[in-house]
Amino acid sequence: MTGVQAAGLPPREADSVAASAVKALQAEGRHAEARERYAELVARHQRRAARIAFHYLRDAAESDEAVQDALVKAYTHLQSFREELPFEVWFTRILINGCLDRIKARTRRERWLVPMPESPHGQRDFTDRVAGNGPSPEDQLLGRERRQKLAAALARLPERQRSVFMLSHYEGCTSREVSALTGLNESTVRVHLFRAIRRLRTLLADDAASIGVGGEKRRVTS
Repeated sequence: MTGVQAAGLPPREADSVAASAVKALQAEGRHAEARERYAELVARHQRRAARIAFHYLRDAAESDEAVQDALVKAYTHLQSFREELPFEVWFTRILINGCLDRIKARTRRERWLVPMPESPHGQRDFTDRVAGNGPSPEDQLLGRERRQKLAAALARLPERQRSVFMLSHYEGCTSREVSALTGLNESTVRVHLFRAIRRLRTLLADDAASIGVGGEKRRVTS
């Protein structure tokens, strides 16, 4: 526990003060001390950050990488942090955006790559799977896509809608806090939130329909 926390400040306010102290050390060129203080600051958020990353990525190793990337990015961009904002919210936005970028990259790869089965029977085993004697690689891919459909839909939102939705629904920020973080006025925040929810519903419905229609087409032409 830091001296700031011992003084009785609320955790979010204490973190913002600590982040400001790290900024000052960076500006003074005291980088070793800045890194030490930063490590103390982010240690309180790493477990929560790991849960958030895993919620999106569903892969422990990739989640760890995403958290480490976000920690490094937050440190290198700390001069852009505004002291009146909760550090936790600012850092989480960096983390979530990084996770969504990873999901978009993964989705692009998986859209075109169908994994070949690992079997000593080679092509015969692959043919049997396609013929219906087991789940085809395509079915396995669709299964993963269904598990990730919400995260993928979030990644397809416009940047502002995505940020507003994440801050509001995942961080529990008030409209005023989202306004302070994004620079949007509160009425605009509420508009973006409404549009984000409406867009998510449309994307999820469209994805479900396209999977169903696509699957039917593939069965007819196989």
